[in-house]
Amino acid sequence: MKDFSEEEIIFEVNSIFNVKNFEKKEFALEFEFDDIEFKNKFETLARNMEGAQYVCKLESRYDRKYVIIQKFTQNSQRKWMASSWTPRILFVIVVSFVMIDGYYRTSGTNSIINIGEPLQMAAVYTLSLLGILGVHELGHIIAAKAHKLKTTWPFFIPGLPVIGIPTFGAFIQSRGLTINREILFDVAIAGPIAGLVIAIIVSIYGAYTAPVIEPELASELFANAKLVEWDQGEPLFMTLSLAMFGKGEGANEVIMTPIMFAGWIGFLITFLNLLPAWQLDGGHMARTILGVKLHRYATYGSMAILVLLNYWLMAILILVMSSRNPSAMPLDDISPLSRNRKLAYIGIIGLAVLCAPLPSSFLPNFLP
Repeated sequence: MKDFSEEEIIFEVNSIFNVKNFEKKEFALEFEFDDIEFKNKFETLARNMEGAQYVCKLESRYDRKYVIIQKFTQNSQRKWMASSWTPRILFVIVVSFVMIDGYYRTSGTNSIINIGEPLQMAAVYTLSLLGILGVHELGHIIAAKAHKLKTTWPFFIPGLPVIGIPTFGAFIQSRGLTINREILFDVAIAGPIAGLVIAIIVSIYGAYTAPVIEPELASELFANAKLVEWDQGEPLFMTLSLAMFGKGEGANEVIMTPIMFAGWIGFLITFLNLLPAWQLDGGHMARTILGVKLHRYATYGSMAILVLLNYWLMAILILVMSSRNPSAMPLDDISPLSRNRKLAYIGIIGLAVLCAPLPSSFLPNFLP
């Protein structure tokens, strides 16, 4: 790890910025500058110092701009998180859980109507669900690499197969500091968009292959408790997928196959990630636009939405986690976000609505 002397730091800053005043504090070096265009200059400085034992950040005080450089002590990562085997072991566990879940879901569906051999269907279900999650994380990794930001491999989170959902998603960790708002926004938006594309494909395929049973048989199956009403909400994307093939209309019942369920989980995870809350992907995007204070209110609003949709546990989890570590802090929190990114965020809000697990009473009357 390269280390800079104090003289080298002073020379480095002066070679990039037009420094007006310099002050040495007890724990920091402060450089006041008057450059009008400073975003790219600061990014250059931060890149040059990356890997050193110092960290630089921008601050604005009373219309004056400062580069602050401090000694940086990196937090030691937990051993199990630092091990290269951890993401591999978690991935194997999640694959096993999803296969088990898919097998039992197929067997249960086959007791109503045959949809295929359980092991084969479980493999398709696993490919569908982990494809959504994997591409989501791959989107983050590609965006991070484009901005020269190092990350870990994805950590897949095991869930509760058969009795719940077999995985609670995945996450990556940054191995560097986020320099500015645009980098934070770009890395955040890339994952949900990439994963959503696969979720839509899975949903369309699931809608195409989902069997439909007539009202008389459905009534009998409901009476025998072999068929239960789906009460977890339906994303508009899924409603539209079914409408493409004339399903979901009238009194006919569409069977929730494992493939459809994979699409539903994909939409649910995308919706949750797009909420402007805490350090979710949508939270990072909202933070870059709204700032710290309004982002806190957006987090509370997101919790209220989850309560309305009957996702109490997720609302409580966000409340607990946001109280400990409310939002990401880019080193340059002064440079504004570009207009195109602000417009893109409007689209993100629309996608969140389309992915939300809406109760049937919320659905517009013109939709089947």
